[in-house]
Amino acid sequence: MTTYEHLVIERHGPVGWLINNRPDQLNAMNSAMRDEFALAWRELDDDPDVRVIVHTGNGRAFQTGADVSEVATDGLGMERYRESVEQFDLHFTAWHQQVWKPVITAVNGLCAGGAFHWVADADIVIAASDAQFFDPHVSVGQVVAIEAIGLMRKMPAEAVMRMAFMGKYERMSAARALALGMISEVVDPPERLRERAQELAELIARNSPAAMAATKKALWAALEYGLTDACKVGAGHLVGMWGHPDQDEGPRAFAEKRDPVWQPLT
Repeated sequence: MTTYEHLVIERHGPVGWLINNRPDQLNAMNSAMRDEFALAWRELDDDPDVRVIVHTGNGRAFQTGADVSEVATDGLGMERYRESVEQFDLHFTAWHQQVWKPVITAVNGLCAGGAFHWVADADIVIAASDAQFFDPHVSVGQVVAIEAIGLMRKMPAEAVMRMAFMGKYERMSAARALALGMISEVVDPPERLRERAQELAELIARNSPAAMAATKKALWAALEYGLTDACKVGAGHLVGMWGHPDQDEGPRAFAEKRDPVWQPLT
């Protein structure tokens, strides 16, 4: 297991945990943390014992975007990221790293600015009842773009626009985020967030890893293509599972009234 400076990796049964660990900086992402994300996602996705990944944060914030203090004081600012952004060669979310295991983002506390990358790029998002969502980019002279564009595929465009233009001057509650479809569940009390995320992940982990990976590829492709092309891609993933051992094991286990024994994801 790799040791990280700004992230914590844990494994609890079939569930791998990726935990933001700069609590004194509200888990803001500095350049070193950005590099660690690329490695950590791949470590968990490549681990055959991990079937589902949960992403959360230590302390009173899930994540608060780029480390503005680093940007303001190190003489490099955002320029260090120019080439990667211009080439769209990004590596800090599960989507960037082509993680095909199910990913749950569990939002604790503050979720601000660049944190929406991991909300937009997760498969399932839940939040503690005291979570707060806001995007301060325009309040610090930055553009709202990639993460908000991803959110527009999940929730009403006007809600994203409002958050983008209100900047730091308005915060969205977890209840409002649920109503808008940004998240799928509010956990109360907040202290149960990790317990609930583990429960959900363990239920999901009972399903066929190969079928879930193919399903994720098919459904995420639907966000990239028009209806007909997306269905054609989905059909390819559907047929691609035909003949897989899990397709025989699932019906057999059902008929025999037992839990299925799935093949490891390769």
